[in-house]
Formats: sequence, structure tokens, C-alpha cells
Amino acid sequence: MFDFLESGQYDLLGAFWVTVQLTLYSAIGSLVWGTVLVGMRVSPVPLMRAFGTAYVNVVRNTPLTVLIIGCSLGLNQTLGFALGAGEDFDDIGFRLAVLGLVAYTGTFVCEALRSGINTVPVGQAEAARALGLSFTQVLTLIVLPQAFRAVIAPLANVLIALTKNTTVAAAIGVAEAALLMKEMIENEADALFAVFGVIALGFVLLTLPTGLLLGWVAKRVAVKR
Repeated sequence: MFDFLESGQYDLLGAFWVTVQLTLYSAIGSLVWGTVLVGMRVSPVPLMRAFGTAYVNVVRNTPLTVLIIGCSLGLNQTLGFALGAGEDFDDIGFRLAVLGLVAYTGTFVCEALRSGINTVPVGQAEAARALGLSFTQVLTLIVLPQAFRAVIAPLANVLIALTKNTTVAAAIGVAEAALLMKEMIENEADALFAVFGVIALGFVLLTLPTGLLLGWVAKRVAVKR
């Protein structure tokens, strides 16, 4: 049943390595973009609040497949953006997939952080402003450090969802696990359950340790109130 693994015809480890890279780069980008968005959402500037709110509500409710394909067709094929050096399609597709995943996942990071900000006592921010700190200083020095500690568990869920969402990158030809699964299904029609089982096991091995590790970290750094 698992003869297709022994033949060496399919680069299973290579495909999952691409999935890991997609997850890693997208997670870093989403964390940065989500932090910027949450700063906009709690900003005292009405225009920034309006932009942050509109962006989160629109992008979060847009299918990820639409965003990924939009990045490929709109940015690359229509506008000619390659997002860096290199003309190889796989490289361009990878960067566009990361961009789409960051744009989408950043909204969930933003909402998780906003819930964490709500757990910080209002008196702390008021005391900081009374000492003469600016909004940016209050946010970065007082509020966000506590918010991050409070939402590690929700952010772990976002990371796990991001890992599974990388399969959408197959829609624009990124050679990750889902694209390999499609090829294996086409060539190994007599071993469908084995193919599904191997790919599912791969994602379990990626997501389960992540959830357990970040769950442990969340308990260790939780703010005692």
C-alpha cells in the first residue's frame, strides 16, 4: 500500500519543508502586520481606526483562495510585481503566497491582540499618560507586552490554522504538501487512503507539537491578576 513512498518518486520531505517555510515566513509577517493593525484599531486617530477596522472586516471575511489567486493574477500577471529578485515561477509563487497569507492571517493576529489589550487594566494606560508618555510609548512599553502574554494560546491557534492554510498555496503552483498530494492522487489511484493518511500525518506532526509547546509557554508566562 505504501510502495509509492519506497520508490522515491515523490519528494515528500521536500514538500513539507516548503510548507514549513511558508508557515515560518507567513507567521513572522503576520505577527508584524497584525501588531501594526491593532495599533491602528486602538489609535486615537479616527482615520487610522477606520482603516484598521475596514481592513480587518473586509479581509477576514474574504476567502483565502481569492486573496492568493488575486496576488498571483493581479500583482504578478497584471501589474508585473515579482516581490524581489528571481524570475523562477516557483520563487515568485512562493513570495506571492506568503504575501497573501500575511494579509489574511494578520487580521486574526490583530483581533487576538485586541482581545489581549482589553485584559490590560485601563488604569495602567491612564497612569502612563499622566506621566507624559505618548500613545506609541504607552502601547509599546505598557500595553502590548502584557497583551502578548495574555494571548499566546489564541496566537497558537492562529499559527496552527496558518499551517493548514498553506495548502491553499497549491492553487498558484507552489510545490508544497497539498500540490504533491494532488500529484500522488493522480498517479496512485489505488492507494488513495494511504496518500491521505501520509499527508494528514505530516500535518499532525507539524501542528500538534506547536500547540503543545505554545500551550505550555502560555501557562508559564500568563499574567497573574
